[in-house]
Amino acid sequence: MGSEADGDLDMNQLSAWLSTLLRDKGVDIFRSKGILAIEGMDERYVFQGVHMLLDGSPDRAWRPEESRTNKMVFIGRNLDREELEAGFRRCLVST
Repeated sequence: MGSEADGDLDMNQLSAWLSTLLRDKGVDIFRSKGILAIEGMDERYVFQGVHMLLDGSPDRAWRPEESRTNKMVFIGRNLDREELEAGFRRCLVST
C-alpha cells in the first residue's frame, strides 16, 4: 500500500499514529518506508522499518523546486488501505 500527500506533517501526530499502528498491526507489516515533509524541518525525513522496528532521520534539504510531497509505503498482509490512508492524512498540518 502506497500513499502520497502534499503538505507538512505534524511530527507529534505522526509519531503517535505510527506507534499505535505498529503496536496493533506490527506483525502484519513486513516493511515500511517513506520520505516525509515534517513541519518546521527544511530537510526531508526518511524512514524505514521492519515489523515493529522503525528508524528514521533527516536527509538532504528539500530543493526549492521540489514539492513537499510525503510518500509512504507499507508492505504486509491484512492491511486496511482506507484505514492506513485516513491515519496518514490525519497527521497533515491543517492550513
